[in-house]
Amino acid sequence: MANKEAFQEKIRQLGARVGELEEIKGDAGCAGTRELIQLLLEVHGAGLERMMEIIDESGTPGEAIIAKAGKDPIVRHLLLLYSLHPEDIETRVVKALDLAGPRLRKHNSEVELLGIRDGAVQVKVSTSGHACGSTGATVRSIVEECIYDFAPDLASLEILGQDEAPSSGFVSLESLIKHPASPDALAMQGAEMCGAD
Repeated sequence: MANKEAFQEKIRQLGARVGELEEIKGDAGCAGTRELIQLLLEVHGAGLERMMEIIDESGTPGEAIIAKAGKDPIVRHLLLLYSLHPEDIETRVVKALDLAGPRLRKHNSEVELLGIRDGAVQVKVSTSGHACGSTGATVRSIVEECIYDFAPDLASLEILGQDEAPSSGFVSLESLIKHPASPDALAMQGAEMCGAD
């Protein structure tokens, strides 16, 4: 069986090479190369689409095959490349978030789908308890990795987090350096904290 990571890397390289060719202007040879690649993609896409139709026409067994193909980590990316994946983007994003759930719980975090519109995905990440700065980056990386694995065709991904403002009255040194407060503001905050006791 082919290696999923190696296949994904080849897909990325293919996209990069096509992008590089599109940047080149004026050379007849490059135009011919671009046209050849476009024709190959169209021929392969038409062939794959017809294969999916034939499988689908076989009824229930075909539906099971298509569903299995959509779940396979290599075939899934090929179907996405040709816009032939059997599941819509929302279904795939929900599956990605379900897959991310156990990994996020290890970091006392969870993710919630806020919405999908025209391929733009918006999620919110929540972390409970005390977490260091690297936890936020790790959690964000997990969410991005899972979503892009299942929905590389999305238009955009926005990850919202909890408010950065400290809720316990504790002000970190890093926060003070970034946003230095006046002595009056610090004195007022100290008085509020004392009054809360």
